[in-house]
Amino acid sequence: MSKPRFAVLGAGSIGCHLGGHLVAAGYDVAFIGRPAAMDVLAERGLTLSTSVRPPVHLTPDQLTLATRADAAADADYVLVTVKTVGTETAAKDLAAHLAPNSVVVSFQNGLHNPATLRAALPGRTVLAGMVPYNVVQSAPGTVHQGMPGRLMAEPDDTLFAAFGEAGLPVEARADMSEVQHAKLLMNLNNAINALSGLPLRDQLGLRAYRRCLALCQREALAAYRAAGVTPARLGPTAPGITPYVLGLPDAVFRRVAAASLKIDARARSSMWEDLQRGRPTEIDSLQGEIVALAAAHGQSAPANARLVALVHAAESTPRTWTGPELYAELSAAR
Repeated sequence: MSKPRFAVLGAGSIGCHLGGHLVAAGYDVAFIGRPAAMDVLAERGLTLSTSVRPPVHLTPDQLTLATRADAAADADYVLVTVKTVGTETAAKDLAAHLAPNSVVVSFQNGLHNPATLRAALPGRTVLAGMVPYNVVQSAPGTVHQGMPGRLMAEPDDTLFAAFGEAGLPVEARADMSEVQHAKLLMNLNNAINALSGLPLRDQLGLRAYRRCLALCQREALAAYRAAGVTPARLGPTAPGITPYVLGLPDAVFRRVAAASLKIDARARSSMWEDLQRGRPTEIDSLQGEIVALAAAHGQSAPANARLVALVHAAESTPRTWTGPELYAELSAAR
């Protein structure tokens, strides 16, 4: 039986991480991305790095690079990794080119991307997926996985077999909506990390920044309760307990949450990377989602709303915040 063909639509950090591992395992992958990003890969190739294994380098002639969705025309699986703001356009672009039996898999942040893809691709199979760990571009043409983790997705035996062969552990989940709500709770730290200017491990090691995250998560959990949503438990701590754990003194937190701090010293959030590169962020599909959900149920989420404003301001005028400064700013908004 021949190996399935893949296309990655939105070949940024996550897309290159997933697609690169598949190429290294012998799979045919078309990388579809912005012209500037594809030019870098055409010149330098793609390097996959972690803190626990030697890097893997793919030369330019091992990569199939494109800038248009028609490169996905013969793919059996299309992995969509564009930012949420680009999902609707990506779906419309794909609609004209997808093979009849092609499966689309959303590996994106946010809550609504699979539904957006399904609405624009009627009759197509669209699976929800989730990347629970941090991946950033550490240098041009190099994507770095900063922490361990296991992909999650709706079941598909062929897809899972390919990921397994590529060294990308994946867990089948029938509760992807609950998983996505749990991931959003985790991703509320992206903005805090971006504004801190610190590596994730350093930022999470400081109580003032964790208290900022706890404020955001408490507002999110209140909105979830109002909406009748129960987020999945993805780690050792239940979502409802996490804000309390985040507020513990640093020494106690390091003992209680030791597993959560097993993060590469270089790891940072993708939002930090966006701010550094002058790109629009995903703040509206992270903190913005909580603000909208709270409002829909007659509540407010002032700490999250303030972070939306601060990140949008940082998109044009970069600024870093100390933990006490940021906590005071978010507390004042409440």
